[in-house]
Amino acid sequence: MATNTSSLKKKSEQVLDGSDIMELVENQEVFTSFVDHKFKELDKDSDGHLSVKELQPAVADIGAALGLPAQGSSPDSDHIYSEVLNEFTQGKQEKVSKTEFKEVLSDILLGMAAGLKRDPIVILRIDGEDLSEFINGPSYEVEMLSVFSQIVSDDAVLPMRDCIVKALEKLTVDQGMPPSSDSWVTSNIIEPALQLWDGNNQEKPVSQETFLEEFKKVAERVAQNLKEQPVIVAHSENTFDGSGIKRLLSNKFELDKLLNTALENVPKDRNGKVSKEYLRVVLDIDKVIADAFDMINADDGKAVKEDEFKKLLTEILGSVMLQLEGNPISISSNSVVHEPLASSSSLLQPSS
Repeated sequence: MATNTSSLKKKSEQVLDGSDIMELVENQEVFTSFVDHKFKELDKDSDGHLSVKELQPAVADIGAALGLPAQGSSPDSDHIYSEVLNEFTQGKQEKVSKTEFKEVLSDILLGMAAGLKRDPIVILRIDGEDLSEFINGPSYEVEMLSVFSQIVSDDAVLPMRDCIVKALEKLTVDQGMPPSSDSWVTSNIIEPALQLWDGNNQEKPVSQETFLEEFKKVAERVAQNLKEQPVIVAHSENTFDGSGIKRLLSNKFELDKLLNTALENVPKDRNGKVSKEYLRVVLDIDKVIADAFDMINADDGKAVKEDEFKKLLTEILGSVMLQLEGNPISISSNSVVHEPLASSSSLLQPSS
């Protein structure tokens, strides 16, 4: 079921579009004062420079602002934390001056603002009202019968309880349902509703009529639980239409930088050649990219010189761009916010 972003924004509590960050950085007087306070807060020994240890709280705050898990919880996120620290230290400095701190922080914040402007995050308060409207509205039967047919086609012998659980997983914030993949939502919203559901109904034959009837009973209890314990959800929606790749291909400096970085991360034989198979390592493979590989015969297993490898990578990017221009791909994501937004990161909070 497609998500209507414009309707979500009408229901939203807040839209994070980067405008606040941009306003902060572009106001030189305010931003200078902001940096002065942050620098003083971090500079524990008051020597006018920040050591790697003193920079760690700032790096952690930036990670939290980016939505990363805490340091040490994931190799992938730890790599990003390391890259942020390297931005401040240029990979070798032991101490960072206030001027250097200000320049790097400005670049990072402007990058975050640009990302939010391109792909805003909509903060939603899911309180059961929209779910109640959906299950009592005119589209309920049509949409849930479509969901039921998908579940049955996956597995025709599922018991009623499992059908209902799978159906709840297929609902989105547009129908007023927070992500059921979140463990807190499962434990506090869904499981209590299932436990209160009449157990005798679990033995009923799974037909369209009984599914619609029993699902509505559970969904009504879920809506009641959401009314008592509203869930805050961060919703984002990205549309990949090839424009980002087009900008990259038109910027020779950035393209060369990307290609060189890609080459640094793939092994070469003793003649300095690279196997074409590593094109799949550099690019995440999905159907669009797989089709691009077929177009340029990139799966023949041959080893090529670095220049040829770069040329093939550029051709693949161009092919992907054309496919996305003709058939854009939209991907939405929803994450439960388990703490107040203001406390998730102190990066943009005034110092005490």
